[in-house]
Amino acid sequence: MKAVVLVLADTETHEDRGRIRNALETAKEFKDAGDDVKLIFDGAGTKWIPEISKSDNKYNELYTGLKDRALACKYCAASFGATKGIQDAGVPLLDEYHGHPSLRKLVSLGYQVISF
Repeated sequence: MKAVVLVLADTETHEDRGRIRNALETAKEFKDAGDDVKLIFDGAGTKWIPEISKSDNKYNELYTGLKDRALACKYCAASFGATKGIQDAGVPLLDEYHGHPSLRKLVSLGYQVISF
């Protein structure tokens, strides 16, 4: 199975924290099953990478097990001021379609997109 877990949630509210937790758990479930999963941070979701990369963040351990699957939107990282934090975390920035990840390309390759 091929899946993209797309994180759009901001970092501001309790709801946002629930959405990042659900996104990470979903990506972990796919990874644990041996599936081809990508964890893409887009929009305000790009702000999560610098946060969950901190060792004292409560989602850090879960994220660390998925870091090899993490990618981020280059355009949105710049728009939300997260580029340096994403680069410091070693997460690749995608610039495939006008500065954004190409979800069309991924869908054409058979990936199902699940957004949080």
